[in-house]
Amino acid sequence: MSETGSESGSPSRTIAITGASGLVGTALAEAFAADGVRVLKLVRHPVSKSKPDEVYWKPSAGEIDVAKLEGVDLVFNLAGKGIADDRWTPAVKKLIIDSRVNSTRLIAKTIAGLTTKPRALVSASARGFYGNRGDAPLDEDSPAGAGFLTETCQWWENANTPAWEAGVRVAQMRIGMVLSPKGGALAKMLPMFKLGAGGVIGSGAQVISWIALPDLVRALRFVGDVESMHGAINATSPEPVTNREFTKALGHQLGRPTLLAVPEFALKMAMGEMSELLLDSARVYPKRLTEAGFNFETPGLAAALDRVLK
Repeated sequence: MSETGSESGSPSRTIAITGASGLVGTALAEAFAADGVRVLKLVRHPVSKSKPDEVYWKPSAGEIDVAKLEGVDLVFNLAGKGIADDRWTPAVKKLIIDSRVNSTRLIAKTIAGLTTKPRALVSASARGFYGNRGDAPLDEDSPAGAGFLTETCQWWENANTPAWEAGVRVAQMRIGMVLSPKGGALAKMLPMFKLGAGGVIGSGAQVISWIALPDLVRALRFVGDVESMHGAINATSPEPVTNREFTKALGHQLGRPTLLAVPEFALKMAMGEMSELLLDSARVYPKRLTEAGFNFETPGLAAALDRVLK
């Protein structure tokens, strides 16, 4: 079996994606479409007959066009409000949770009720499940941490329950920081680093568990097609780095100095609780992907940055 699945090029396949307009969903949809796979995109706007590959749903109201999902081979659930889009007010935190839990619960319940169920539901989670764990090595057998992101991930993953109770294989991808200039944390960093104003954040010792977008897309497809892949799966590079190492590598890639530092207290004043996105540390390893034979094309940070930024 190839790392993107033995059947990925079959034109008879149909897959469905929630969050298809997001960074990861867009890249995943493009990869499948390039192989001749039909991609159904779940959207929140009214669907016209001229767009047969769109499927209406509205998670906040529990609405979804069930009939269009009958016979779908795989479902990839990537929906959720960006965690770094807005300062974490109580209202924003509720939106972050609800956008993940409500959408996941709806798609899981829908799948459970289908006459012809998909082979698998591959659902996003995040490395935030592990919380702030310093330099301790973590894999899928490590316990949950503590804090807002940990609680969010636990609720998010638990919302998949109806699907696996109905006998559907469910894989929960605990995704690290995704490297892409098109979105996510790296896209937010690039303007400052290109100006030579990038630098170490806090102590610089906090560990970043990251993954290049092309490898994440390959990992999602691999998990979708490999029947042994279920439960929690870390989608992170096997070579996590410290913030100091990340800063140096990005500055080197861009040919810019990285002399300016951001003190921890200043970051907390500016970002409040959301500062944990940049200050928390988790050395996460993709044990289950590696054991299943998945091969990262860019396991090292320097090669990953070179690939996504060239």
